[in-house]
Amino acid sequence: MRKKIPTITRPDPAYAAALQQGDREVPGKEDEAQVTATKTGTPAADVDADRHESELVPEGTVAPHQVTAESSDPHTSRRAPVSARALSPTRKIDIRVNALERQEAALQSCGVEPAHVVRAALRRAVKGWQLSPVFAPVAEEQRTRNTQWQARTSLAVDRTSLAVLLRDHDPLDVLSKWALIRGQVEPRIWAEIDKILDELNGKAEPASSRDGSGVVGKAERE
Repeated sequence: MRKKIPTITRPDPAYAAALQQGDREVPGKEDEAQVTATKTGTPAADVDADRHESELVPEGTVAPHQVTAESSDPHTSRRAPVSARALSPTRKIDIRVNALERQEAALQSCGVEPAHVVRAALRRAVKGWQLSPVFAPVAEEQRTRNTQWQARTSLAVDRTSLAVLLRDHDPLDVLSKWALIRGQVEPRIWAEIDKILDELNGKAEPASSRDGSGVVGKAERE
């Protein structure tokens, strides 16, 4: 005959204790969660979930769903500071410059193509130059009639200073923008032409190696 297994009809304290040890429940932990929920107003289930998550993440590490200020933009520390000049808005103006009539003889005898001298002078004159909001009248110097020596290019000027010149001297915006800045640019270029002619004639120290203008005298080419 088979032995009949009795049916358990009441709680077994020994069996319940074995289950609690298998799940590793800590006596009093449920009560602690209930007290915390009462103080903070958070449901007890959420308190237990937060405590369980904090136990899984080692101290000193960042959870996968957390993003620090540094990790949000890895290029922030490498970004170079931008100069104020680079941030200032500019406007391009077409300019055309002739040498002076008094410079014709020296340009023809310097041993370098006169047009190259005028271009090099223009490059040196505008290097590091900033447009002033103070208007300068056009010089009355006699310019050469040889248009082959004319240097033409576009020049980026400060838009704010140009707006001041427009407001004070051309409120209807009918003049060319070159007419507004011509008085500031031309004298600088003529002065640079004189310096280059002196360098080519051996009266001054050459500046081609310093500013990269590329002007080379006849003796140096030979």
